[in-house]
Amino acid sequence: MKKVRVAVVGAGHMGRYHAQKFAACEGAELAAIVDADASRAAAFPGVAFFGDYREVLDLVDAVVIAVPTDRHFAIARACIERGLHVLIEKPIAATLAQADALIRVAKKRKVVLQVGHVERFNRGFAAISSRIDRPMYIETERLAPFKSRGVEVDVVLDLMIHDLDLMVALARSEVKHVSASGFRVLTRDIDIATANIEFASGCVANLSASRVSQAAVRKLRMFQHGVYLSADLQSGAVRFITQEGGEVRQADENYSGGDALAEQAKSFVLAISRKKPAVVSGEDGRRALKLALDVGRLVRERLKRFESSARRKAG
Repeated sequence: MKKVRVAVVGAGHMGRYHAQKFAACEGAELAAIVDADASRAAAFPGVAFFGDYREVLDLVDAVVIAVPTDRHFAIARACIERGLHVLIEKPIAATLAQADALIRVAKKRKVVLQVGHVERFNRGFAAISSRIDRPMYIETERLAPFKSRGVEVDVVLDLMIHDLDLMVALARSEVKHVSASGFRVLTRDIDIATANIEFASGCVANLSASRVSQAAVRKLRMFQHGVYLSADLQSGAVRFITQEGGEVRQADENYSGGDALAEQAKSFVLAISRKKPAVVSGEDGRRALKLALDVGRLVRERLKRFESSARRKAG
């Protein structure tokens, strides 16, 4: 079969990883790299390098968009309108209106629109989701040391959005209620946040995220009738505890060694070549974005009340 010609738009941290995965992906050809910084071309020997994404619109079949969030919409829309398939880093866009427009034009042009919620391709998460069908309680913890990269968005859109997407996928139910709190620490925006989400099914999820921690943590715990599991999405360690006939059993499994980003690239190429829906669709990306924006809004409202009260007490 003809290989899918792919251009990666954005040659920064994530763009370089995407380029590596597509260069090695069966059924794909890394045809171009796009970045305004010409000095980055040296990192991609043998690959055509361009300074503007518009220069590759007629040269490729698909694009991977790995630029800051505020540029997602304009680039993705132009590519989709030209009939190109698009894999766009999370979040899908900066606003729900932008997300809706991308979904609408992708359907009209009949192209694949996939959102880069890469944790869906984590081997540990795959093991969990195949064995849990009616969760009652879910808890996640996602912590990271502070980095200057990614601070153009708050910690909810930067980190927590991964788990918001996973929660919706696991709960398999509509969101009923959201509450949240958080604080600024090292930036002008939210650096620490917690959220409580109630689903129509009765499932409850508690999520915490921080980008000012000393060590990286990606943990998930989940309960349903007769089953408890805990997973370290970073190491791949998963523990299942079940009860059958009054006997409690424990099974420790390990799903390390996978390459979620490579699996994501593979799924994108297969969706294009086999003309199938994306594993993580534009609609999935929109749901995660809506939750993230709701959480961010609730945190800011709470912060405003907290800071106003603090000023009154100080005055």
